Formats: sequence, C-alpha cells, structure tokens
Amino acid sequence: MKDVVLENAPGNAKYTSHQVQEEILAILSRKVQRTIREEIGDSKFCIMVDEARDESKKEQMALVLRFPDTEGFIQERFVDVIHVNDTLALTLKETICTVLANNNLNVEDIRGQAYDGASNMRGEWNGVKALILKACPYAYYIHCMVHQLQLALVAASREVHEVHNFFQHANFVINVVSASPKRNDELLANQAAEIAREIELGDLDTGKGANQIGSLQRPADTRWSSHFKSIRSLRKMFGATIIVLRSIANDRSVTQYSRGDAGGALRIIVSFDFVFILHLMERIMKITDVLCQTLQKKSMDILNALDTLSNTKVLLADLREEGWEPLIEEVKTFCVKHEVEIPDMSRKYVPYSLSSTV
Repeated sequence: MKDVVLENAPGNAKYTSHQVQEEILAILSRKVQRTIREEIGDSKFCIMVDEARDESKKEQMALVLRFPDTEGFIQERFVDVIHVNDTLALTLKETICTVLANNNLNVEDIRGQAYDGASNMRGEWNGVKALILKACPYAYYIHCMVHQLQLALVAASREVHEVHNFFQHANFVINVVSASPKRNDELLANQAAEIAREIELGDLDTGKGANQIGSLQRPADTRWSSHFKSIRSLRKMFGATIIVLRSIANDRSVTQYSRGDAGGALRIIVSFDFVFILHLMERIMKITDVLCQTLQKKSMDILNALDTLSNTKVLLADLREEGWEPLIEEVKTFCVKHEVEIPDMSRKYVPYSLSSTV
C-alpha cells in the first residue's frame, strides 16, 4: 500500500481518514453479507438477537442468523451490529426488519427467534417476540437455554444465605483490591513474588504456560461461568490479595474510608467460613461449568444435552456423598498456608436462627 498508493497519491490523499476507513469497512461487510445471503438461498432461518452498551455508552444490537445449508447442516452467521437509539421493543423490531430487508430476506421466512429473558424481548403483548409473531406466526420464540440455566443457578444460590453472603463478600473484596490501577499493580507484583517463592520451594510445577499472572475477575449474574472464574482467580491470588488489603488498611496516605473498607474486607477474607465456601463453590462450579460450556456448543443436540445433564447430577451427588472429607482436608491445608484460624471441629455447632425468640 505504501509503495503503490501512498507514495503516488496526489496531494494529501492518504486514504487513512476515519471516513475513508469506515467506507472501506462498509464495502467489506457488504461483501460478507452478500456471501451469507447466497449461502441462505431459499432456506427458512432463525434469528438470534442481543443488545449491549459499548465503551462509548451507545446501545448496539447484534443479529445472528441460523439456517440449514444446502447439505442440511445447521449454520450460524453473524450478519450485523447496529446502533439503536433505545432498547424499546418497537425500535428493536423495526431495526431487525430493516437489517433483513437490506439483505433481501423476508420476515415471513423466520421460523424461530431466540433472545434473553428481558421483558422488552419476551413480553407476551409488546415484546419483540410478540411483534415478530404478528408479522410471522411461525417464528416461535426460544429463551436462550444457557441463559435460563445461568439465571436459575444464580436464583438457587441466593436461597442459601451463606452462599449469597459469600458472593456479596467476594465482590466487596474484589472491588476494594481492584479499585485503582495502583492497587492492581501491587496485586500483580505480590502474586509474581509469591509464585517465584513457591517455585523456589518446589511447591509449583514449572513449564510452558504454567503459573500465569492474572487479575481478579468480577462475576456477572447473567454469566454463571464468570462466577467460577471469579472464585478461581480469588483462590489463586488469595495470598497476594491479603497483602494488598493489609497494605491499604495500614496506609495513612489514603482516606479513612478506604482504610475502613480494606480492614473490613481483610476480616472477611481471613475467616474460616469464607475460605470453606470458597473451596466448596469452586468444586461445585467446576462441575456445573462443564454443563454451561457444553450447552453453548453449536453442535449440541437435545440427546447429548440430556446426557451431559445426567452426568452433572451424578458428579454432584458423588461430591455430596463422598467429597466432604477431602474438602475439609484441603481447606485445612489452605488455612494453615495462609494463617487462617481453624475452628475447633469437635465443638457443638449452634446454628444462627433468623427467627426471633420470646
């Protein structure tokens, strides 16, 4: 490009302005869309739609088409991402119809629509689902199965007070430690020092790709796998997190509110209850995450999904029946390593009652 075009271009015609670059990208995207349209042919198709806010705080809607190719295999093609002024059902429906019309696709050929469970999408009377059904009565709606599973897991976890409180406390700890780039850099430095120390003592195996330095992950309710990643990152960086919290709590240069938050987070993270549930949830979600990831595979069918679900239930039952002793020993070892006080297991356990007594 430089030798052939830029050096020979007259004046300041460099073709590198944002406007020209956007025009080039638009041409390329139209070529891709035409290829997808040719691949669809006369086949019926399903639409999958989701919207999210980008870094510039603009709502963007993504549209994916699912259809059988000429050999009968199901294909999924990302067609377009469009800026929408709002997420009202009518706006999204009109945008979907516009994108389909621009690609010479007929709304009446829709045979399925898949969205998340938001009211503007699945509303019985005025949701996108209902508006599309008015134009095409064969466009059956399917709530994303993985999204349903994630929401069900989150709702179920909140019914157990200890688990619900654990995730709230874990979020609080992560927010305190990751509140500024300075704290995050300190966290990474402490983690690198801890990894080097454990390698020197022979506690960690070395090799290509092993012992990577990462950061604490924040969980999201609509992404249950993000909870698993959050727990794994917190456990992996447990020692480095404690060091950062102690540093903030004793730093007189920061505000008293920051010191107070760090002190509260430190008391939470070094409690036996927190460490125990951290290990317990990691084991549970290591099993359920396999199901979540499997259900998102494009090649998954209902029979394989049911088989994977059955295997998940068996593994969870095995964990309940035979996994407690290994779990307790693992937690005790972890507590000794990080100087977390272990309660006397032989003492009588008195559960806290939420009901008032007279």
